[in-house]
Amino acid sequence: MRKAQADKAPPPEPADKRRRPARAGNAMGDDVGAAELGRRVADNLRQKRKARGMSLDDLAAASGVSRAALSQIETYKSTPTVGLLWKIAVGLGVPFAELIGEARGAVSVLRRSDAQVLRSADGKMESRPLAPVGTTPLVELYELRLAPRSSNSSEAHARGTHEVLVVLTGAIRLHVNAEVHELAAGDSITFPADRPHAYENPTAAESRYLNLISYER
Repeated sequence: MRKAQADKAPPPEPADKRRRPARAGNAMGDDVGAAELGRRVADNLRQKRKARGMSLDDLAAASGVSRAALSQIETYKSTPTVGLLWKIAVGLGVPFAELIGEARGAVSVLRRSDAQVLRSADGKMESRPLAPVGTTPLVELYELRLAPRSSNSSEAHARGTHEVLVVLTGAIRLHVNAEVHELAAGDSITFPADRPHAYENPTAAESRYLNLISYER
């Protein structure tokens, strides 16, 4: 009898075809969460724009987001990135959370599995709300994750906006105008966010931060 040959292991998949491991806590699934987020943003954007008597052209001029992109968002044909949402919020003069939130009662609970993660255009930064959006109109709280050796730039937020950043794991190199601040795990910083700023992860591993945003009354 011939000896049975050992099964050969299949060749490894190309890197671009391998699936990334799913993050814990996203039980809803990205597709369902993104669809719900897109619906809320479309409704909130349309309502707030009309309440201010702004046309799409007016908002495009105020936010720097094209009229075509605004129309796509309002008609629920596309879901904006976190960067576009910030631009629109500044153009409308409203807190970021007012674009992605919905009306809630006096007591609100946010389950980890229900929190819709927002991502930058390149997917290297993730922002997860740590409180139900819209419940505290002047304060927002997020967990940020930044990929290894990557950065994310942010345009100036509304006048009077401040941020508090706490490094949970890893490190951060924070750029505020021409200033650069190096922080390690356990460090924190408060800075005016109504000017251009950027988050940079100089390490070889993902870094996590606690991000509190406060708005001027």
